[in-house]
Amino acid sequence: MNRFKFTLSLLLVGTIFFSCKENSKENKALSEAKKPNIIYILADDLGYAELGVYGQKKIETPNIDALAKNGMLFTQHYTSAPVCAPARHMLLTGKHAGHAYIRSNSEWKERGDVWNYKAMAKDSTLEGQGPMLLNTVTMADHLKSVGYTTALVGKWGLGAPHTKSVPNDMGFDFFYGYNCQRQAHTYYPLHLYKNRNRVHLANDTIAPNTKLAAGADPEDPKSYAAYTLAEYAPDLMFSALTNFVSSNRESPFFLYWASPIPHVALQAPKRWVDYYIAKFGDEKPYLGEQSYFPHKNPRAAYAAMVSYLDENIGKLVQQLKDEGLYENTLIVFTSDNGPSYAGGADPEFFESALPFESQYGRGKGFLYEGGIRVPMIASWPNKIKAGSTSDHISAHYDMLATLGEITQYDIPSDTDGVSMLPAMLSQEDQENHDFMYWEFPSYGGQVAIRMGDWKVLRRNLKNNETPTLELYNLKDDPQETVNLSAEHPEILQQAAAIFQREREIPELENFKIPLIQSDFLNEK
Repeated sequence: MNRFKFTLSLLLVGTIFFSCKENSKENKALSEAKKPNIIYILADDLGYAELGVYGQKKIETPNIDALAKNGMLFTQHYTSAPVCAPARHMLLTGKHAGHAYIRSNSEWKERGDVWNYKAMAKDSTLEGQGPMLLNTVTMADHLKSVGYTTALVGKWGLGAPHTKSVPNDMGFDFFYGYNCQRQAHTYYPLHLYKNRNRVHLANDTIAPNTKLAAGADPEDPKSYAAYTLAEYAPDLMFSALTNFVSSNRESPFFLYWASPIPHVALQAPKRWVDYYIAKFGDEKPYLGEQSYFPHKNPRAAYAAMVSYLDENIGKLVQQLKDEGLYENTLIVFTSDNGPSYAGGADPEFFESALPFESQYGRGKGFLYEGGIRVPMIASWPNKIKAGSTSDHISAHYDMLATLGEITQYDIPSDTDGVSMLPAMLSQEDQENHDFMYWEFPSYGGQVAIRMGDWKVLRRNLKNNETPTLELYNLKDDPQETVNLSAEHPEILQQAAAIFQREREIPELENFKIPLIQSDFLNEK
């Protein structure tokens, strides 16, 4: 019997035995209390150091910082994958990338011209990403089984309209936001979804990647007017989630706020952009050379997006207090992966992943620490010690087990996660991972395994470049600059054994990495 089922069985009979008597009393009280509301906030492409409480100097995030002041800050928390869709899939299913069905973004191009924004507007069958398996059971399904009303507000990215892989068929009672992550490349879309149906917005058709008009002066703010339209999707989504909270205050709820911010395109409320223009001064316009929309003040716009999200988190916390819900609400804040390099984002200027590197090749899309180490804050009044910090090594795929231990749903025996509840409650009996596992078939093909302070990384496994074999000691070398692979073959062999034991060959062809199907340490 595993630790989670053992704990649950003890909860059912009303007795909890831990190594410490104080822990026993605390967890017994927790099991007998009213089930807490749970709000899980997932920012999009927010770097490890883009919050004040994690060392950010340029962007102001007082409300998120206050969550940490009133709760716990985790210093060694990881995403399950370095890009959107697989990170979300593994969060919801409790699987690491060696077992997950979705291991990269999958735009399902077999359907037709899926990147054509105007075609998608006319034909909803072109929207959405590759679907999850029909029998997928998500965190939301488990929470519904123990009486929770569940909602997802924000970005889905794990299926498509007219499939069974939409939020309402994957455990969520209510959904409002973007079904398709490509649609989320503009914050002024033509439509969002409310449950299964499109909600059309009063926005013009300005397709993502539209450049400045011919002959437009890039120094004239008026040249950028077309990129600010009538209805700002984050405003609409925030209104939907606050209404959900108000409507469900009498019974326990789970709100998964999958905010698209600060993923580019650079589009933010003018008042916040103006604030950072005054703070940063003049800067070089971004003309859309890489992708997404141009912006006259890209650094100011990026900072504005983060501060706008922070402002709304402050409003949500105040709402919880005003409605008498705050004391019985667990709030978790994190990010889906490291900082982006695209669309005018400037991770080097903001030192977005400090102390790790954040430029292309080290941030989003890569299995270096800058791409997968993410901020995580947990706040739960009178349960989580205010102002505390944890260096417990954890990942998104731990949340399934964590929420199961909190709410007493039956935790699946095949989860790859470990409950973080003891760490959250500052208890001494926290179970640790023997290893952490990442596999990513895109950006050249990559695998990483962390064992204690050691991290093995392989890159270029699916392209024409020479495959790498890298070994770093994260305690001594957190920036991963000194490759020790030639000095510690025994560590490499341990990683190879984990790989052979843990990895299932993916079902989908585009997620396969041919070089490593049989031998983790082989070379081209």
